[in-house]
Amino acid sequence: QVQLVESGGGSVQAGGSLRLFCAASGYTYSNYCMGWFRQAPGKEREGVAAIDSDGSTSYSDSVKGRFTISQDNAKNTLYLQMYSLKPEDTAMYYCAARDTAGGRYYCRDASRYEYNYWGQGTQVTVSS
Repeated sequence: QVQLVESGGGSVQAGGSLRLFCAASGYTYSNYCMGWFRQAPGKEREGVAAIDSDGSTSYSDSVKGRFTISQDNAKNTLYLQMYSLKPEDTAMYYCAARDTAGGRYYCRDASRYEYNYWGQGTQVTVSS
């Protein structure tokens, strides 16, 4: 059973930076691709960034150029480095894993419904 635990959230002022962590267990990295999502109060959960097992990455337009997704396979850890944070980035941030079924599926074009495992989330609050 894959388990995902996020950390690194907090409160920052606009223009600040944060680095989110997602520790994975029960997981063989080559069998999964990973994504970061966020959900603000009253809004739907939206995709932020994804990384496929070949290392390719994708980003939503709202964070492109400001956020970077990466992973350390040796540590089974997914990261989201966030720069130039804006108040509209305030949300609960979740990491998620999708079974690639031996490379047939990708995260770059996956909706949230196609991910198999989710963490509990970590809160990011950006003040103006």
